[in-house]
Amino acid sequence: MTSLDPSAPVSGTAPSPVRGWLAVLAVTLGIFALMTSELLPVGLLTPIGTGLDVSEGAVGLMVTVPGIVAAVSAPLVTVATGRVDRRLVLIVLIGLVGAANLASAFATSFAVVLVARFLIGVSVGGFWSLAGGIALRLVPERHVVGATAVIFGGVETASVLGVPAGTLLGDAGGWRSAFAAVGVLGLVSMVCMVLLMPKVEPRRTITLGALPEVLRTSAGVRMGIAMTVLVITGHFAAYTFVRPILLADGVDGGMVGTLLLVFGAAGLCGNFAAGALIAKRLRLTAVGVIVILSGSMVLLAVSDGTPVSAGAILALWGLGYGAVPVTFMTWVIDAAGDATDAASSLYVSAFNLSIALGALLGGLAVDGIATGSVLWIGGGLVLLALLFLGGARRSAPTGTT
Repeated sequence: MTSLDPSAPVSGTAPSPVRGWLAVLAVTLGIFALMTSELLPVGLLTPIGTGLDVSEGAVGLMVTVPGIVAAVSAPLVTVATGRVDRRLVLIVLIGLVGAANLASAFATSFAVVLVARFLIGVSVGGFWSLAGGIALRLVPERHVVGATAVIFGGVETASVLGVPAGTLLGDAGGWRSAFAAVGVLGLVSMVCMVLLMPKVEPRRTITLGALPEVLRTSAGVRMGIAMTVLVITGHFAAYTFVRPILLADGVDGGMVGTLLLVFGAAGLCGNFAAGALIAKRLRLTAVGVIVILSGSMVLLAVSDGTPVSAGAILALWGLGYGAVPVTFMTWVIDAAGDATDAASSLYVSAFNLSIALGALLGGLAVDGIATGSVLWIGGGLVLLALLFLGGARRSAPTGTT
């Protein structure tokens, strides 16, 4: 169960509004570094496979491994650090991301890279589970929705700048230079949090028993987690292999980074559009996300493969995916009532496990069927999430329409 400590302060020193927003930006930079680290292999599958002499399907393990580890570490880190200053935990985790990426940059074998990816998974799960609801602790209540959208904007900015920039850097200077750059970014993020974040004492202690309890007592949380699993598994089954998909369609390799930039820019728009809609139209926003994601994958599967059509479809895809994190995190937290920490941890665990499952499923399909098959598989999985939304009205969280 979740035990509340009414005497525990919200933070060691209540931050001023300006410092609170600076802390929000520091956390956003950390999320940006984390998600860039987790997704960087997506744009570099081919050169990494060539450099380390492994297949593209095997390189997909660089996404699968941190996803699985993050799914496990999200609840474990949350429980294990239940009495520790959140600022300190976040600083340690983002520093680990920097070190692990630098280790990948200098690795001489794929096994060493996978060990580094394991460490990144620990950081992603722990950091995100704590950062997802930290806006409540940093800014006044009237700014929490906006601050949360800014923090989750770090996810989409990673797609806008991180993955495309890493892809372009990797194409120009080798994939190792991209990992080195992200490693340095992680260390810069750590310094920013040291300088800008106030002390953030935990307000409650969570035990592992609180996790199944929130699932048992909240139908809304169960629905949110189920939809997250289907949508994220389907998305990453296809998106992990977007580079070989585009190359197989005849798109020039030099255009991949630019097309990923289009995807990411649309994703950033989707994030903030969802942030404006979810307060009163949460259910309809979720429906729109599912339809856009599934439809864009099908469109890419049947498109003519020109850069213009690919760019347009990736923009649509990015718009839908950009709305996913803030929409489904809000759904789960809103449905959880007072058990927000436990629900947030479960959401992050489900999200990252689904990244791993999607990358693994896509890798098996790419190696065993055909590259383009992942678009149909991914689109179908995403569409299945509508089955849960169909019965969600009775127990949906506040704000659902």
